[in-house]
Amino acid sequence: MSHLIAPSILSGDFANLATDIEMLNQSDADWIHVDIMDGVFVPNISFGFPVMEAIKKYTSKPLDVHLMIIKPERYISRFKEAGASNLIVHIEACVHLNSTIQSIKQEGMRASVALNPHTAVNNLEDIIFDIDQVLIMAVNPGFGGQNFIEHTYRKIDKVRNLIEKTGSKTRIEVDGGVDLLNASKLIKVGADILVAGSAVFGSKNPFETIAALKKA
Repeated sequence: MSHLIAPSILSGDFANLATDIEMLNQSDADWIHVDIMDGVFVPNISFGFPVMEAIKKYTSKPLDVHLMIIKPERYISRFKEAGASNLIVHIEACVHLNSTIQSIKQEGMRASVALNPHTAVNNLEDIIFDIDQVLIMAVNPGFGGQNFIEHTYRKIDKVRNLIEKTGSKTRIEVDGGVDLLNASKLIKVGADILVAGSAVFGSKNPFETIAALKKA
């Protein structure tokens, strides 16, 4: 299966969001990545349900929703209503992770678990069969435009080994510092889905950048 590209709308132009969404609609992007931040789990605040609903209204592409919030289980049904296709929760933010994952699936969404840069891969061993994706953070969550953490390559390799050892169908997603310089290597070591924000929306031609990432 070819790798997927999920541009992060957090790096888009909020004054011209409709224009950016239309560009993504016409591009080779597979999903639209939506970052939700509460200012508690991470030191930043992003958009909430109204903006997410507006994005969904103007696109038919799946919304890959990344919850960087505490107690995400409180809002699972609400994110489904707002248009999420994939819902990502942080392993560090969930006290009862298995229950949260099951609740996401019961709402008809794909369930994913995110790992911060400092979180060890072995924390996935008891949940790997229950999730659809693992999101590996290649930067510390909260802000776009950070430098890629080189240790991420080894972490992807470890997750890939765990998936193969257990026979899981889980896919690997990478978020943070992804660009045209490292995309090919990320895919080579085992990434299935690339989230790109600044690399796309900070480029001279985001449409062409997405196409290049898709071909990496």
